[in-house]
Amino acid sequence: MAPPPADDGETGPPPISVQAVEGFDQVSREDWDALANPADAEFDPFLSWDFLEALEASGCVGEDAGWLPRHLIATGPSNKLVGALPLYAKTHSMGEYVFDHAWANAYERAGGQYYPKLLTAVPFTPVTGRRIFAESPSLRHALAQTACELTERWGCSGWHVNFPDADTAAALNAAGLLDRVDRQFIWSNRGYGNYDAFLADLSSRKRKALRKERATAQDGIEIEHLSGDALRPEHWDVFYACYQETGSRKWGYPYLNRVFFDLIHQRMPDRILLVMAKKEGRYIAAALNFIGSHALYGRYWGKLDDHPYLHFELCYHQAIDAAIARGLDRVEAGAQGDHKLARGYRPQEVRSAHFIADPGFRDAVDQYLDQERAAVRTEIRLQDAESPFRRDQAS
Repeated sequence: MAPPPADDGETGPPPISVQAVEGFDQVSREDWDALANPADAEFDPFLSWDFLEALEASGCVGEDAGWLPRHLIATGPSNKLVGALPLYAKTHSMGEYVFDHAWANAYERAGGQYYPKLLTAVPFTPVTGRRIFAESPSLRHALAQTACELTERWGCSGWHVNFPDADTAAALNAAGLLDRVDRQFIWSNRGYGNYDAFLADLSSRKRKALRKERATAQDGIEIEHLSGDALRPEHWDVFYACYQETGSRKWGYPYLNRVFFDLIHQRMPDRILLVMAKKEGRYIAAALNFIGSHALYGRYWGKLDDHPYLHFELCYHQAIDAAIARGLDRVEAGAQGDHKLARGYRPQEVRSAHFIADPGFRDAVDQYLDQERAAVRTEIRLQDAESPFRRDQAS
């Protein structure tokens, strides 16, 4: 089936109209940012026009990558942007971190065609955040309804919304989308003045283990935190080599190209924290973080040489150090990784929401999700009981 075309149909009562556009270059940067990151909300760097448009301008997102932008834009009088919903037509399920490959296989074995599907998400970014942007609840509902209608009009199997925040998830569930639960490990700042204050909340045995781990990781290693004007092309050269090495080994394909990293360096250097490790005067590893108003987001890591515990040091311990120094509420270190538990990152629920066009397939997925939610929540309880925190600090 051919990819869905852009659509200029209207929805909702006049004078609000909703249309699909084929890229962020068709949306004003100022208007988008005012809507996606309003002044009274937590700033999310991944929702910024700078980040999302860089994915498209670099070619990481586009037809060749199997991510066709079809963003829904709601405009009011004088063509003012009043609502929006990032939307992509996908011809595969890679780069999403919400895994539906089994659904695709089952549907296609039954004679259906799972792709293309529609997806609302930040590409390659498993971070919870706002996904429908509009002040009016009725307009948010209208945008969700439009996405469902376009799913069927364009012949797609479903519309999926990955990592919505609690308010968005509740609105999507009220609109009839199926609720899916997964878990990520997140570190929470309880007003710690430094890393030792955090360690004081852990059991004695875990505290000693982490101190020993950090000492080993830092032995013979110089660690730098680089942000803003301190970032230089040579730092990105090392980081990109590290990213490619880890990406090709772990996932089989690094999703992001060098042009993307050049663009975000130009556009948002103050929102980037690059943690780099140097040994005997040569950089050997790097970890990339993004800085929000309340959170530090760990995204990519890589190494050129082996060194004991360096992954844990750069990605988790140094992230905690940076969050404490910046007064941030939490560190979100990405998807998966049970090893984060021993380092003070605790399991928390994350969500996705799913509109399945085929009624029979929808019923089957709904039954599966009932069982999956129960299993995930049981796993979270069991893992949290094994956290390194002292019992009197575990709540």
